[in-house]
Amino acid sequence: MASPAPFARYEWMIAWRYLRAKRAEGGVSVMTWISLVGITLAVFALIATLAVRSGFRAEFIDTILGANAHVTVYSTAYVSETGATSRQIEEYAQMADAVRAVPGVTRVAPLVKGQVMASFRGETSGVEVHGIRPEDLQSVPRVAEPLDSSGDLSRFGAEDVAGIAIGSGVARELNVVEGDVIRLISPDGARTAFGTTPRVSNYEIVYVFTAGRYDIDRTRVYMPFAEAQTYFNAEGAATELEVMVENPDEIEQYELPILQAAGPDAILWTWKDASGSFLRALDIEDNVMFVILSILVLIAAMNIVSGLIMLVKNKGRDIGILRTVGLTEGAILRIFFICGSLTGIIGTVLGVILGCLFALYVDPIFSAVNYLSGGGAWDPSIRGIYALPAKLEWGDVLSAVVLSLGLSFIVTIFPARRAARMNPVEALRYE
Repeated sequence: MASPAPFARYEWMIAWRYLRAKRAEGGVSVMTWISLVGITLAVFALIATLAVRSGFRAEFIDTILGANAHVTVYSTAYVSETGATSRQIEEYAQMADAVRAVPGVTRVAPLVKGQVMASFRGETSGVEVHGIRPEDLQSVPRVAEPLDSSGDLSRFGAEDVAGIAIGSGVARELNVVEGDVIRLISPDGARTAFGTTPRVSNYEIVYVFTAGRYDIDRTRVYMPFAEAQTYFNAEGAATELEVMVENPDEIEQYELPILQAAGPDAILWTWKDASGSFLRALDIEDNVMFVILSILVLIAAMNIVSGLIMLVKNKGRDIGILRTVGLTEGAILRIFFICGSLTGIIGTVLGVILGCLFALYVDPIFSAVNYLSGGGAWDPSIRGIYALPAKLEWGDVLSAVVLSLGLSFIVTIFPARRAARMNPVEALRYE
């Protein structure tokens, strides 16, 4: 007579009976529930943390790449005809054409940048002016398609109005709206026989945007390129070139071709150079959080061991009887392995469901937490973005599932082996 195949139906029936047995019947239902809840919460915490981590990183990088250059091209310092040290790019049009011809480069825009003081009815704020051509500004993703906006971007650079575009943070600091006229004050203004005098000019706000990143919205002002050249004494020149590429994550492969195209006097500064330390800190934090939460999953899995050891001890008489009627050591091992692994499987499934629901509904959940905490749960001035993001990646879910099931299966083997090796004679001696 052929022996039954491993994990036969009777093995599942016995294991299920043991799992749902009450303590009075020799079961450990309370420990089973504790193990189940522990695994569920641990997997939920792991998936939720990984989702928030992925969402924060994606949002942070998207706000950087959506409103800033992937590569910025500068010029080395040189002595101008007036004897002053300058870094302006005189032949910016030719340099832009050369860089634009590099494979993988999608956009090149000359800029004139400077820091000035903005003023409106007694309110002042330091801002960074970006002089840019209207057609180039309309191709900046986080400005042309912002989270929120007011005004008309098509009026930017119009001949009938001295219009500028400002971030919503600047508008909030100055208490201005679209249509107001603000004053920009630059200490490096007109050059006269008596020295340099501050330059003061008035500009109408034609567009207010929310890029989604606090430091950009709080400081960014866009001015038409030709106006910025005059305002910052850069007639016929640009201070830098803003370069966008197809694959900014692999920005290293573009550096050498862009540098060769820009010429021997060019200097490059990539978005990873600007944000590299923060990205490295995120990577370290990601690894540390994964290790910590993995330990939580391990602790939850150890509850399965405790419950299973108690179950083996309480079912010693049953094990002796089962061995006496012909069950092999392998069958006993599989029965108790099923008891432990089922707890891990069910807890993992419930944890995955809760974690995915958290990631999908993080906005209303965060809104509720923010409301209950009095509105101070998230400070964009510290974290850079306006809300807690979550991005559900199936790779993160799979890693959480593999970790939880793997630990649950591994820790279950040891008490299951102890049950399988129990001597039936010893188990029934005092019965």
